[in-house]
Amino acid sequence: MSEGRLAGKVAIVTGGGSRGGELGTGEATAICLAREGARVVVADIAAENAERTVAAISEDGGEASAFIGDACQSHDSSSMIDAAVDRYGGLHVLMNNLGYRSQPKKRGRGVDGLVEEQFDAAVQLNLKTATLASKYAIPAMKESGGGSIINVSSVDGLAAGHSYGVPYGVTKGALHMLTISTAAYHGRDGIRANCIAPGHLHSSYTSAIDPKLRDRRRRVVPLGTEGTPWDVGWLAVFLGSDESRWISGVTIPVDGGLFAAQPLVAQHYMEADEIDSEEGTG
Repeated sequence: MSEGRLAGKVAIVTGGGSRGGELGTGEATAICLAREGARVVVADIAAENAERTVAAISEDGGEASAFIGDACQSHDSSSMIDAAVDRYGGLHVLMNNLGYRSQPKKRGRGVDGLVEEQFDAAVQLNLKTATLASKYAIPAMKESGGGSIINVSSVDGLAAGHSYGVPYGVTKGALHMLTISTAAYHGRDGIRANCIAPGHLHSSYTSAIDPKLRDRRRRVVPLGTEGTPWDVGWLAVFLGSDESRWISGVTIPVDGGLFAAQPLVAQHYMEADEIDSEEGTG
């Protein structure tokens, strides 16, 4: 692991722990970064989850360690950055991966159905964590000669989502502005900032999704396939590496072409799939 696209770089992945079931984007990203030579701090609020990801990286031949803390708290966020610098001598890549998920049965619909407690929680987990981590990471990256900040948003932050999840969509959309602001204000510090907007991929985040909805999410995508956390992880490797040295301030959907198609095109996919299914059973 001493060689690779990220050799010599130090990375932090927030929410990088493994829940021990379905693969998550944080876990996959931490593994991908380590496979390309980065030394990775796996940050999570649950020690057991963080250590599972660290163990997976170690078994794969990479180098990683866990940091346990609450990313919503300024002290813990600052300590996370200090831990990376103290353990590995600097910081070059920050992956702000944390995300908020409300309980479906308690979720409000639309703006007039907004549940204030859910909105506050979404601001904390989706937006505040990324802002605080970036605040403390930037000085460390400047000392390290520059770096790359990667925020994880969602296609629901680019267009209103199927779930009517206002707290989630609004706060994920705010990450795009955080990304732009970071890129604009700190480019001369040698720091790049970009955003990944995952689409209808399946991960630990969607592990409880209804199978019929999961299938519909796949069918409306032009590629007709389902994304995985690895699709996010390998894009993070590119954005963290020097290969993307002149890319900053952009949001990149990882969505199988979802936004390339107008709604009627997606309807065509759905109808064609139904015809194929009927013919296959005839």
